[in-house]
Amino acid sequence: MTRAPRPFCRLAAASAVAWGLAMVAMVAPPAMAASPATADLGLDREAALRASQEAVGRTIGEHVLLDREGRPVSLASFRGKPLLVSFIYTGCFQVCPTTTRSLQETVEGLQKSVGPQQFNVVSIGFNQPADSPQALKAFATQFGIRQPNWEFLSPPAAIVPALARDFGFVFQPSPAGFDHVLQVSILDARGRIVRQVYGEGLVPAELGEPLKMLLAGQPVENNTLMDQLLDRVRILCTVYDPKTGAYKVDYTLPLQIAGGITFFIVMLVFFINEWRSSRKLARNQGVRNA
Repeated sequence: MTRAPRPFCRLAAASAVAWGLAMVAMVAPPAMAASPATADLGLDREAALRASQEAVGRTIGEHVLLDREGRPVSLASFRGKPLLVSFIYTGCFQVCPTTTRSLQETVEGLQKSVGPQQFNVVSIGFNQPADSPQALKAFATQFGIRQPNWEFLSPPAAIVPALARDFGFVFQPSPAGFDHVLQVSILDARGRIVRQVYGEGLVPAELGEPLKMLLAGQPVENNTLMDQLLDRVRILCTVYDPKTGAYKVDYTLPLQIAGGITFFIVMLVFFINEWRSSRKLARNQGVRNA
């Protein structure tokens, strides 16, 4: 098991970066507001992130879906253990397979570290009626997902809007499928969302640390300022390209952040040099006057 860095060094580094990014937000808000990413005609990603985060702390309703064999399954039946929930649609040929593969690798790692029966995983097909139990069964088979604690569920079309609202999952039709948030919701044993994790490629620690805290009976704290900024970058940098019908990474926001940090550092160095020069000049004048 990899040894974690010392808490002080970890906190200092995170605080420094978070402080720098917060300063950038104050220094260069107009540039970010004018970003082509936020002006994209597809999903309103700022609103999507807000809706997703507002779901944290919400207890999921007792929605009844169908498993891969067509049998009714209530989400309430998963209570008693932590639960990881992702939304997919089987007609997606690029992003959903990639995120599912990433989740699969992360789940396999977590099963080795905390045990295979300590938590459950659910993938929900939101594109109805295309995401039928049979379609989800074929999707799971295609990726060789056979873990007994991982279920693929098909909701009735009528409950999809309410189900998506419960999880803070935002999606909308696009020319080649759906533009949607890439998120994994972490639920505690009572069915309450405690964390949303974003991105096409999952970092094991982002799921593992909250999961281990839940299993240890510890409260999962709200995201820090640094986490919130990273969430914003992850959700804003994955944009839909209508020309190719696929998602791509938009580096506009990270480049703006990097540019803002550089500008802030340059200005800070400039003011420090000016301050030193003025003090040196004052000392020299004091010596001459003496």
